[in-house]
Amino acid sequence: MRRLSLFVAAATLTIAGVAQAHPKLLSASPAANATVGKPSQIKLQFSEKLMPAFSKADLTMAAMPGMAAMKMPTTAALAADGRTLVVTPKGRLAAGRYTIDWHIVSTDTHKVAGSYAFTVK
Repeated sequence: MRRLSLFVAAATLTIAGVAQAHPKLLSASPAANATVGKPSQIKLQFSEKLMPAFSKADLTMAAMPGMAAMKMPTTAALAADGRTLVVTPKGRLAAGRYTIDWHIVSTDTHKVAGSYAFTVK
């Protein structure tokens, strides 16, 4: 009976650990704090498959002298792997500092958000 109790306790902890998992950003292109040429796409790869209807990103150009911060028009779609969110600016990005704010929902309904910045030269 004691072995059964230990087994049930261990199984419960294992299942609880899996249930608490959240999708994580594994890689981004351009990378955080990178200085790049004018990217035609921003790719965010996550550790889990995402729900397309609830996974989006906003791209904002930082304020500059004489100019307020500006949200850039983009489209966002999942790549064929279901784990990569591809953000495509609707025009060429001008030189400056940009922030990408992403919010995603994985297929197991975990919602996660984050952001990072990069510079276009």
